Amino acid sequence: MARTAVLGRLRWQVATVTDVRDEGPIARTLGLTVPDWPGHDAGQHVDLRVTAPDGYSAQRSYSIANAPDDSRVELTIERLSDGEVSPYLADVVQAGDMLEVRGPIGGWFVWTEDVPAPVMLLGGGSGIVPLMAMVRARSKASIRPPFQLLYSVRTPDLVFFRDELAALHAPDDGFDVTFRYTRSAPPGWSEPVARIDRALLQRWGMPTADHPLAYVCGPTGFVETTANLLVDLGHPPERIRTERFGPTGGGP
Repeated sequence: MARTAVLGRLRWQVATVTDVRDEGPIARTLGLTVPDWPGHDAGQHVDLRVTAPDGYSAQRSYSIANAPDDSRVELTIERLSDGEVSPYLADVVQAGDMLEVRGPIGGWFVWTEDVPAPVMLLGGGSGIVPLMAMVRARSKASIRPPFQLLYSVRTPDLVFFRDELAALHAPDDGFDVTFRYTRSAPPGWSEPVARIDRALLQRWGMPTADHPLAYVCGPTGFVETTANLLVDLGHPPERIRTERFGPTGGGP
């Protein structure tokens, strides 16, 4: 059952950064240990608060990237050039530093292994992060329904979790990964360089008769367009779960 957190009942905790690693040129993963962490479901997020020496503080929400764990949380953070918090997290924070976190938060945009339905994951840019938590959770689950991941990203060098996705990609075992590049593609790429469209979803997606559960995450424009295309193709709105961030226009 999804762990649905009520913000009024959550408390801030001091987490310790145990390790950091790059996820390509624009993102970084922070590994955290959190005292009294209650565990999380794949797809949930945390609030993170940083405080400057002069007392000024800023708070942001970040999706949890790792599979459920009793004590460890991984946050994969995209560095935004105009961001107030992400450059600090992506460039300055090191192992041993302390950060304030609150969570886990969210109960709708989650996947747990007691849901037997096949799953379609559609991510735009850093919207891959909570979907990656679901992929990782599936890889550890005792029952593994079919998963299809469609990852829209601007250029090949901006792919998060590239090596891990390549290792997990196993259509015979029910997990399939498809990339859609929107600005430039690898040499020899045979697919169009374009955003996700109806034609792609028609040949990529699962049949509506299989009653798949769809998770769509990314910038607002990407999420709204993709979710509407799924509905146009016959997928019931109640089977489409969305999580969005950023401005209303554009998208990967």
